[in-house]
Amino acid sequence: MVKVLMVCLGNICRSPLAEGILKSKTDRHFVFVDSAGTGGWHVGELPDARSIEVARANGLDISDQRCRKFTRNDFEDFDKIYVMDKSNYSDVLALAQTKQEESKVIMILNESAADLNEEVPDPYYGGDNGFQHVYDLLNDACEQIANRLNHE
Repeated sequence: MVKVLMVCLGNICRSPLAEGILKSKTDRHFVFVDSAGTGGWHVGELPDARSIEVARANGLDISDQRCRKFTRNDFEDFDKIYVMDKSNYSDVLALAQTKQEESKVIMILNESAADLNEEVPDPYYGGDNGFQHVYDLLNDACEQIANRLNHE
């Protein structure tokens, strides 16, 4: 089984969407998907209501997810760790202790935009339209990830 972790800042907007999207595109018998945040402000909470709503509008239910904080153990537990932006990338890499652990950390949009290191914008302080834009970006990246994982 391949284990994939999606990481953003608070684990309430972007990474819950990425988790839900990738789960919908892969076989749960072969791919395990989870999400976490680099900050611990929302541990135990539901994803942001706007993330839940945009997921629902796109046919997904992410209301069973609960926020958690990224930990060192995640390097042992996951094969791939997708981060949403450069800040998340730096925060996660700061906890890595080996080159193997560092190699697990990937900017998620590099899956759909070929190593350009583009960031998924944080929609938290923007309007509701930002959530659909984030969903679309993540949907494209997760489609590429799922295609690869489903053929491994």
